[in-house]
Amino acid sequence: MITSMYTFITPFASSIAAPAALAYNKEFGVTDATISSMTVSIFLLGFAIGPLFFAPLSEMYGRMIIMHLSTFMIVLRLLSGLSGSAPLALGAGILSDVWAPMELARASAIYALGPLIGPITAPIIAGFIVQNLQWRWVFWSLTILIGVAMVTGFILYRTETYAIVLLNRKAKELRAETGNLHLHTVFETTKDTRTIFQVSIFRPFKLLVMNPVLLMLGLFMAFVYGFLYLMFVTFPTLFQGVYHQKPGVAGLNYLGCGVGFLIGLCAWTPLMQYFFKRLTVANGGVSKPEFRLPVIFFGGILVPTGLFWYGWSAENHLHWVMPLIGAAIFCCGMISVFTAVQTYLIDMSPRYAASAVSAATVFRSFFGFAFPLFGGQLYDKLGYGWGNSLLAFIAIPLGLIFPLVIYKFGEGWRIAAEASFRRDESST
Repeated sequence: MITSMYTFITPFASSIAAPAALAYNKEFGVTDATISSMTVSIFLLGFAIGPLFFAPLSEMYGRMIIMHLSTFMIVLRLLSGLSGSAPLALGAGILSDVWAPMELARASAIYALGPLIGPITAPIIAGFIVQNLQWRWVFWSLTILIGVAMVTGFILYRTETYAIVLLNRKAKELRAETGNLHLHTVFETTKDTRTIFQVSIFRPFKLLVMNPVLLMLGLFMAFVYGFLYLMFVTFPTLFQGVYHQKPGVAGLNYLGCGVGFLIGLCAWTPLMQYFFKRLTVANGGVSKPEFRLPVIFFGGILVPTGLFWYGWSAENHLHWVMPLIGAAIFCCGMISVFTAVQTYLIDMSPRYAASAVSAATVFRSFFGFAFPLFGGQLYDKLGYGWGNSLLAFIAIPLGLIFPLVIYKFGEGWRIAAEASFRRDESST
């Protein structure tokens, strides 16, 4: 729950600026659509950079200290994204530290509450703040919330979970107590700190380059994440501009995404657990990461369906609830993608789960940053209908072909990539 609280704050901060964007752009005279979108999405550029450092550092020094240090770095919007990426990068690692594979799906569902509720509640709250106070109170309120979360985390999150760090600390204590300098764990190394740091920092890049499965799943997840933030950034324009809603009421439309997230969470978590247990039993009780993937095919169908529905209902100015139904369908499918990919990456590399998830996070955060930048031009040229249809046509092969290829051939690729990665790690 503490990890979920941290991961609630960072997506909350990522989307809270969207309803205020029209107000502060008007005050500062920002008329360029790309610059306007960047004021919201630049947070995600920090999300892309931060995990490359925070995840490897957590595998050197432990999860707890990195989580706490990141809360002190929340200054300016880009640096907020950079520091806020730590909980997202470390969350998967903490889950792999604590939970067994059979219990992982349920734990991931509880953990997912934070990242899902955060970006939904933030625009709702911000909309009413902009309408009744002023846009600066959006960021002041965020600062207060971050302060409360930081104090709560320092009080409640006081135990390290990463087994390797705990074992190395224990060995160090025993050497100090007994004077026996030969007491070491198998994970300790004679390399100097600088070399260890360099190896750790480059680990996510190596995982991404050496593992085609990680590359393909990361690319699919990245597109879905980009679609989501493109949708978030265009909500104010659609519901305030086309449907003439006030900022507070327009913010309530994000609940459509929240409903889709919750339905997906309730549906895909038990279904993924069912598939995983059934396939494990059929395989003689031996589990494989690929057994997490069957639910991703539902996302491959629902994500483009939601994009088509959202786009053409907005294009034809149907009742305002119709685009929300499309958004809910999209978000429901998105949960199957994120849940399946995240648990697959944890099972694929339990020791380096944080680095594996961070490698995929680089993709998705860069897409989340970039997609809103061309959203205005996309919809100006093609309209909501064909604009979202173009995105849906991209999502169809990514959501159906990629998972099918991985499910059929991914095990061999994964085993070969793991062997190559281990050889590379042992030689450095």
